[in-house]
Amino acid sequence: MRKNIILLLTILACGFYELKAQSLEDYFKLVAENNPGLQARYKDFEAALQKIPQASTLPDPTFSFGYFISPVETRVGPQRARFSLTQMFPWFGTLRSKGDAAALLADAKYEAFLDVRNQLYYQVAASYYPLYELERWTVLEQENMEILESYKTISTKQFENGNGAMVDVLRADIMLKDAATNLQILKEKRKPLLAAFNALLNRNENEEVAINDTLAIETLLDDYRRDSLFLDNPILKQIELKLKASEEMERVAIKQGLPKFGVGLDYAIVGNRSGVELPDNGQDILMPMVSISIPIFRKKYNAAIKEAQLSQESYQLQREDYTNRLIANYESTAFELDRERQLIELYDQQIEESQQALNLLYTAYSNSGKEFEEVLRMQQQLLKYEKMKATAITNYHTALAKLDYITAKKY
Repeated sequence: MRKNIILLLTILACGFYELKAQSLEDYFKLVAENNPGLQARYKDFEAALQKIPQASTLPDPTFSFGYFISPVETRVGPQRARFSLTQMFPWFGTLRSKGDAAALLADAKYEAFLDVRNQLYYQVAASYYPLYELERWTVLEQENMEILESYKTISTKQFENGNGAMVDVLRADIMLKDAATNLQILKEKRKPLLAAFNALLNRNENEEVAINDTLAIETLLDDYRRDSLFLDNPILKQIELKLKASEEMERVAIKQGLPKFGVGLDYAIVGNRSGVELPDNGQDILMPMVSISIPIFRKKYNAAIKEAQLSQESYQLQREDYTNRLIANYESTAFELDRERQLIELYDQQIEESQQALNLLYTAYSNSGKEFEEVLRMQQQLLKYEKMKATAITNYHTALAKLDYITAKKY
């Protein structure tokens, strides 16, 4: 029995360790493996790869068969049937250009997949840090209740000793009820946050998430990752690839407006001519053929060329627009990051000074039994700054995750 208990505790400890050992990067790996939306994007890329052989392959040869119901008489005999095989060839380089365009579009699909993956990483981080904030607020509210319980006990003793007023006990009791309600709301808030996080990972909504107790505030250099803003951005790469694909499609449109060549072979079955002796009597006919298409109706070819040129102009404008938005997003997010860092430093100072003031007020109340309302007010002010610091830390790391997404950080 004892061995079974030890084994059970060991299993539970291992499971607890595994939960605690998971970092945000581990969750990034899980979302990359399990998210159905991301998997759908990868399948979209794989489907685009299958268009390359479709685009770069010759058209199917044409085979035809004809049977003469009324045989056509020739000098060497009546023609009974005819077989024909023809293969058309586009202008030189057309198939290669089609294949190149399809390959570029497939690469663009892959860049779209990478962008969705990076977006998911950001969404995971943006769902993870509110859980940290919730956990931190819960701990702070629990500590606040413990402090208020002790204040209520002290104020009750002060009242019993004649050094305090009953209203102090009531004030502490009112704040205790507020704290208990806040704590209950925080516990209920955890369920939807947990469900939103687990939905990204495509797993059970009640699956536990390991949250770090503390989040470090990193010292970042000015222009953090700004040099990577345009270097590895999947959206910019996707636009560039589509631009190159449209250039290839323009070449395809031009070449499709040129003649196409065909080679073929006709084979005719000829019957014997009766009553006549000829050297080639009944000799079947074999006839090689060459054909050429004459693209005289130019409207569709000119429209295809114009379509490709307009697509190129569109992609060039998209690239310029997205570049401008990238710069604006970077500057805005960098400002948010710096603002939250300054607020964290401010709240650290406010917490320290509020704690000092609370200690002085508490000592004065313990000696005189007066100014209990100030003790409670300062305690709630200290709690407010601690919660605001937790929120600022959450916002800081969320902004950092957004900056990593904008600059396409690789994990």
